[in-house]
Amino acid sequence: MANSDKFSDLDSFDRELIKVLRADARATAAELGEKVGLSPSAAHRRVKILEQRGIITGYRAVIAENVQGKQGTVFVHVTLQDQRRETFEKFEKVALTCAPIEECHLMSGEADYLLKIVLRDSLSYEDVHRDVLSTMPGVSKLVSQFSIRTVKML
Repeated sequence: MANSDKFSDLDSFDRELIKVLRADARATAAELGEKVGLSPSAAHRRVKILEQRGIITGYRAVIAENVQGKQGTVFVHVTLQDQRRETFEKFEKVALTCAPIEECHLMSGEADYLLKIVLRDSLSYEDVHRDVLSTMPGVSKLVSQFSIRTVKML
């Protein structure tokens, strides 16, 4: 089933359930039902169906940054040497195994990838840049931007 097929038949209740769960993944069936206008059992049944269909793929806890030993966040625009499939595949294979890379997005535009690097404890960006990013296959250019603070996070 293609992604567009997964989402094409969502009705307003499903969309509202998703919206509520994005804001509060711990909402009970009673709370969900009340917020979207369904009985608790109907809300619970719909959430289970959304999970089975792969529309809801998981739940997560957002942990306070100071508890995680987080020292900072750096966004890195990565430009590869060329646009060959093997270059992309080699880069992505390494990115998937690199612990400091929290997110890796294939992008349109000037850079090929946008990485979210989270620095924890004694890990410095200099170490990540020198020992990880600059050694990744196919990398031609790295442009780093340091986050000052997070304004909004889902």
